[in-house]
Amino acid sequence: MLPTGTIHKLDCIEGMKQLKAGSVDLAFADPPFNIGYDYDVYDDRKDSQTYLGWSREWISGVFRVLKPAGAFWLAIGDDYAAELKVLSQEIGFHCRSWVIWYYTFGVNCKLKFSRSHTHIFHFVKAPDPKKFTFNRDAILIPSARQLVYADKRASPGRLPDDTWILRPQDLPESFSAEEDTWYFPRVAGTFKEREGFHGCQMPEQLLGRIIKVSSNPGELVLDPFSGSATSVAVAKKLGRKFVSFDISDEYVERGTARLAGIKEGDPLVGSAEPTASAPATPSYSKTSPTRASQAKRQTKSQREPK
Repeated sequence: MLPTGTIHKLDCIEGMKQLKAGSVDLAFADPPFNIGYDYDVYDDRKDSQTYLGWSREWISGVFRVLKPAGAFWLAIGDDYAAELKVLSQEIGFHCRSWVIWYYTFGVNCKLKFSRSHTHIFHFVKAPDPKKFTFNRDAILIPSARQLVYADKRASPGRLPDDTWILRPQDLPESFSAEEDTWYFPRVAGTFKEREGFHGCQMPEQLLGRIIKVSSNPGELVLDPFSGSATSVAVAKKLGRKFVSFDISDEYVERGTARLAGIKEGDPLVGSAEPTASAPATPSYSKTSPTRASQAKRQTKSQREPK
């Protein structure tokens, strides 16, 4: 059994063979999309048959090391989303949710609509919802009743929709609050969160939502493709054990340095729930204009430059 709490310089298929079967509580994978991205050492230009064969091998490895109640979250682009969903189900996984992470500043395309989303699949080994971890209360978000009307009768919150949006105004060091039609895209080069050594860095808050809902403190999180080390950094902050792999010496070295600079309990970067930063609607008397019309004017005035 490989030691936890580190990023191992290993191919993930070989690395997972050294993990005990049924030892992992949560696996998160953001693998190469096979779209020609320029990684440090990995060739991202494989023919489809080779890529899918390789994907079947590493996903089978994830299935083997997961506990019966374990969860597998897979982030993947348009090109192979459908194929990897079907492939994962053939291996034995059950798909609980097909999440869309929406963003702008995506890949600009000339002859088709520009890409502005990533697919994130939530798979489990057990089809019975009573037999896998799903910490609903850990990721509740404010309801419209709470945000818009400040209604004290509202429930503590609700589960997020299956379309996830992170807004740039919730990262004040990056964008101003007036830019309320722009959405956080991944981690752009100008963002404070950017580590700078890996171009496919995901936001800490997105990983935080996944790790909170599908694992508990002290449990083991696996990332087969460490990359920028965001998943393991978030796991460490949230008090989870972790193990990860990468074939790049540079990614392992810099990811390890990133881990050394954080400790359990450190806050995640960014806003946990963007809608919580929206201004509440003020109270109204019976003689006031309708709530809808007054709220509309209120929102407009808030957006106008001072």
